[in-house]
Amino acid sequence: MATHDPELRKELDATLQTRKELGPEYESELLESFLEKLDQTVDRRVRRQLAEQQMQVARGAQPPRRADAGTEFWQRFAVAVVSLVLAIPLSAIAVVNAGLVGLLVCWAGVVGVNAVHSLGLRAVLLHRIGRRDEPVN
Repeated sequence: MATHDPELRKELDATLQTRKELGPEYESELLESFLEKLDQTVDRRVRRQLAEQQMQVARGAQPPRRADAGTEFWQRFAVAVVSLVLAIPLSAIAVVNAGLVGLLVCWAGVVGVNAVHSLGLRAVLLHRIGRRDEPVN
Protein backbone atom coordinates (compact mmCIF):
# COMPACT_ATOMS: atom_id res chain seq x y z
CA MET A 1 0.00 0.00 0.00
CA ALA A 2 1.36 3.42 -0.93
CA THR A 3 1.91 5.98 1.77
CA HIS A 4 0.97 9.53 0.96
CA ASP A 5 3.16 12.42 2.01
CA PRO A 6 0.95 15.40 2.85
CA GLU A 7 3.82 17.84 2.25
CA LEU A 8 4.50 16.40 -1.18
CA ARG A 9 0.81 16.53 -1.99
CA LYS A 10 0.71 20.22 -1.01
CA GLU A 11 3.73 20.87 -3.25
CA LEU A 12 2.03 19.16 -6.17
CA ASP A 13 -1.18 21.12 -5.65
CA ALA A 14 0.79 24.37 -5.43
CA THR A 15 2.73 23.51 -8.58
CA LEU A 16 -0.48 22.75 -10.49
CA GLN A 17 -2.13 25.94 -9.25
CA THR A 18 0.92 28.00 -10.22
CA ARG A 19 0.90 26.41 -13.67
CA LYS A 20 -2.74 27.43 -14.11
CA GLU A 21 -1.89 31.00 -13.13
CA LEU A 22 1.34 31.36 -15.13
CA GLY A 23 0.40 29.28 -18.14
CA PRO A 24 2.18 26.53 -20.04
CA GLU A 25 5.27 28.61 -20.87
CA TYR A 26 6.56 28.06 -17.31
CA GLU A 27 5.63 24.39 -17.22
CA SER A 28 9.15 23.00 -17.59
CA GLU A 29 10.53 25.17 -14.74
CA LEU A 30 7.63 24.24 -12.48
CA LEU A 31 8.00 20.56 -13.31
CA GLU A 32 11.73 20.67 -12.71
CA SER A 33 11.19 22.33 -9.32
CA PHE A 34 8.60 19.74 -8.29
CA LEU A 35 10.77 16.83 -9.45
CA GLU A 36 13.67 18.19 -7.41
CA LYS A 37 11.47 18.25 -4.30
CA LEU A 38 10.26 14.74 -5.10
CA ASP A 39 13.86 13.58 -5.47
CA GLN A 40 14.74 15.08 -2.09
CA THR A 41 11.75 13.35 -0.48
CA VAL A 42 12.69 9.97 -1.96
CA ASP A 43 16.30 10.47 -0.92
CA ARG A 44 15.24 11.20 2.68
CA ARG A 45 13.04 8.10 2.78
CA VAL A 46 15.75 5.84 1.40
CA ARG A 47 18.30 7.21 3.86
CA ARG A 48 15.85 6.72 6.73
CA GLN A 49 15.12 3.11 5.74
CA LEU A 50 18.83 2.38 5.33
CA ALA A 51 19.53 3.83 8.77
CA GLU A 52 16.73 1.73 10.27
CA GLN A 53 18.13 -1.42 8.68
CA GLN A 54 21.62 -0.62 9.93
CA MET A 55 20.26 -0.06 13.44
CA GLN A 56 18.47 -3.42 13.34
CA VAL A 57 21.64 -5.20 12.28
CA ALA A 58 23.63 -3.35 14.96
CA ARG A 59 21.10 -4.48 17.58
CA GLY A 60 21.71 -8.08 16.59
CA ALA A 61 18.88 -8.70 14.14
CA GLN A 62 19.72 -11.26 11.52
CA PRO A 63 20.42 -9.90 8.03
CA PRO A 64 18.17 -11.25 5.27
CA ARG A 65 18.91 -14.90 4.51
CA ARG A 66 20.19 -16.07 1.19
CA ALA A 67 17.55 -17.95 -0.79
CA ASP A 68 17.85 -21.70 -0.76
CA ALA A 69 19.91 -22.90 -3.74
CA GLY A 70 17.60 -25.91 -4.18
CA THR A 71 14.58 -23.66 -4.52
CA GLU A 72 16.36 -21.57 -7.14
CA PHE A 73 17.25 -24.69 -9.13
CA TRP A 74 13.66 -25.94 -9.15
CA GLN A 75 12.31 -22.54 -10.14
CA ARG A 76 14.67 -22.39 -13.10
CA PHE A 77 13.90 -25.97 -14.02
CA ALA A 78 10.13 -25.36 -13.87
CA VAL A 79 10.33 -22.27 -16.09
CA ALA A 80 12.52 -24.11 -18.59
CA VAL A 81 10.19 -27.13 -18.75
CA VAL A 82 7.02 -25.05 -19.02
CA SER A 83 8.51 -22.82 -21.70
CA LEU A 84 9.62 -25.83 -23.75
CA VAL A 85 6.24 -27.55 -23.40
CA LEU A 86 4.48 -24.36 -24.51
CA ALA A 87 7.01 -23.83 -27.30
CA ILE A 88 5.82 -26.96 -29.14
CA PRO A 89 2.30 -25.77 -30.01
CA LEU A 90 3.50 -22.17 -30.38
CA SER A 91 6.10 -23.33 -32.91
CA ALA A 92 3.45 -25.16 -34.92
CA ILE A 93 1.18 -22.12 -34.91
CA ALA A 94 4.06 -19.84 -35.87
CA VAL A 95 5.16 -22.05 -38.79
CA VAL A 96 1.61 -22.37 -40.15
CA ASN A 97 0.96 -18.64 -39.97
CA ALA A 98 4.36 -17.06 -40.67
CA GLY A 99 6.72 -19.78 -41.88
CA LEU A 100 10.37 -19.80 -40.92
CA VAL A 101 10.29 -16.19 -39.72
CA GLY A 102 7.46 -17.03 -37.34
CA LEU A 103 9.38 -20.02 -36.02
CA LEU A 104 12.47 -17.90 -35.40
CA VAL A 105 10.43 -15.24 -33.62
CA CYS A 106 8.72 -17.91 -31.51
CA TRP A 107 12.01 -19.43 -30.40
CA ALA A 108 13.55 -16.02 -29.80
CA GLY A 109 10.66 -15.44 -27.41
CA VAL A 110 11.27 -18.76 -25.64
CA VAL A 111 14.96 -17.98 -25.24
CA GLY A 112 14.13 -14.44 -24.14
CA VAL A 113 11.69 -15.58 -21.46
CA ASN A 114 14.24 -17.99 -20.03
CA ALA A 115 17.04 -15.41 -20.13
CA VAL A 116 14.93 -12.72 -18.46
CA HIS A 117 13.77 -15.16 -15.81
CA SER A 118 17.31 -16.25 -15.09
CA LEU A 119 18.68 -12.71 -14.91
CA GLY A 120 15.68 -11.43 -12.98
CA LEU A 121 15.93 -14.22 -10.45
CA ARG A 122 19.61 -13.47 -9.91
CA ALA A 123 18.89 -9.78 -9.40
CA VAL A 124 16.21 -10.58 -6.82
CA LEU A 125 18.49 -12.99 -4.99
CA LEU A 126 21.41 -10.58 -5.01
CA HIS A 127 19.17 -7.81 -3.71
CA ARG A 128 17.82 -10.06 -0.95
CA ILE A 129 21.24 -10.96 0.34
CA GLY A 130 22.44 -7.39 -0.05
CA ARG A 131 25.33 -8.14 -2.38
CA ARG A 132 25.03 -6.80 -5.87
CA ASP A 133 28.58 -7.59 -6.94
CA GLU A 134 28.70 -11.31 -6.18
CA PRO A 135 27.31 -13.82 -8.67
CA VAL A 136 24.76 -16.37 -7.49
CA ASN A 137 25.40 -19.92 -8.71
